Amino acid sequence: MGAAERRPAVRIVHEQDVLARMRGNQDRIADAITAFAGTMTFVYLHALWFAVWIVCNEGAFGKRAVWDPYPFGLLTMIVSLEAIFLSTFVMVSQNRQAARENVRADLDFETNVRSEVWAAHIGRSLGVDPAEVEQRVQQLLAENRARMNG
Repeated sequence: MGAAERRPAVRIVHEQDVLARMRGNQDRIADAITAFAGTMTFVYLHALWFAVWIVCNEGAFGKRAVWDPYPFGLLTMIVSLEAIFLSTFVMVSQNRQAARENVRADLDFETNVRSEVWAAHIGRSLGVDPAEVEQRVQQLLAENRARMNG
């Protein structure tokens, strides 16, 4: 019997493979924008941009350099639109994170079921009483819950 024939026919699904299949170009773009928007570089660039905009529009370089006089209506509109789009990108990324967590939970559940089935088979082969083991598990879980709640 060859090595390939002795290997168990267990299919292990890797989270990264599942997530890679779910991720499209739009998701990559949303993630990149959200990742950049969450950096201090983003904050510094905006602070610089606002400072230059305000200085120019206060007339520091002459009246001809003013294109959005106080109260800076155009700047306000641009920043509002940016906030709308950034919040949308954040929500898209949060939705992807929720999907990622669902995939992780499903894979964890499958792993737990697989482990429980294997443990039951091994225990039966070793002559372990499953009812006694389950009783001990329930006792330990109850003690742990009591510690967490009290």
